[in-house]
Amino acid sequence: MPELPEVETICRTLRKLVIGLSITEVQILWPAVVQNWQNSDFREVVTGRRIINIERRGKYLLFMLDRGWTLLSHLRMTGRWTYYAEKQEPERHTHLVFLLERGELHYSDVRKFGRIQLIPTDLCLCSAPLTKLGPEPLRTDFTAEILQKRLAAKKTNLKAALLDQNVIAGLGNIYTDEALFRAGIAPARKACSLSSEENIKLYEAIREVLKAGIACQGTSLRDYRNADGQEGGFQAFLQVYGRGQKPCLQCGRILEKARLAGRTTVFCSHCQR
Repeated sequence: MPELPEVETICRTLRKLVIGLSITEVQILWPAVVQNWQNSDFREVVTGRRIINIERRGKYLLFMLDRGWTLLSHLRMTGRWTYYAEKQEPERHTHLVFLLERGELHYSDVRKFGRIQLIPTDLCLCSAPLTKLGPEPLRTDFTAEILQKRLAAKKTNLKAALLDQNVIAGLGNIYTDEALFRAGIAPARKACSLSSEENIKLYEAIREVLKAGIACQGTSLRDYRNADGQEGGFQAFLQVYGRGQKPCLQCGRILEKARLAGRTTVFCSHCQR
């Protein structure tokens, strides 16, 4: 599933490609991709509107259109936005096409879990999907003290707490495993058990790994591509994720795997306490 670095990369790529362009035609190839709208009404509202900005909140993309509307998109597991400078025949799993005054923007999704909502812009940030999200971990107003307070209220293990989008927005399986390894903290620890020193290490590790993921334009293991169709590069720097039963790059011992919060979790029982 695309996490904060992947969604941020897509957001930044799309900003360079489509901001300022008007949507001249909307093709809905799989009706269920659009939530809470009749297809004809959705096409009528969106057609002719200009994309004035694209932002990210957690793992959501916000396409801000002129005249007061915003498209809210969550990619889920395999959703992908791709820009084509020239006319492109939709591939098998393409569900939505925006023809632009210059080029085309396609939304595809093999698993069909992703959804797109059309919401009045002035109501978007207070809509149900976004109001429940925790703080953005890369914002300057997100501090170690805020992290400690949020984790102290959780009785679950750390892996589950960090995956909870109500605690922190944007973390998923990849970057949670990597951050816990960098911080030297075991994922099965109770979230409320961290000392102040451990909390600071985790806070710094979360921000470091997310910044590194963005610098590499995300992690491409299977489906993820940016809006140019290019793979990310952070998979070359993964220290634990996807490396179960392989030697720890830090101490050489075999990395262990466990099932936490319903997700496969990889860690080093020697380096992570």
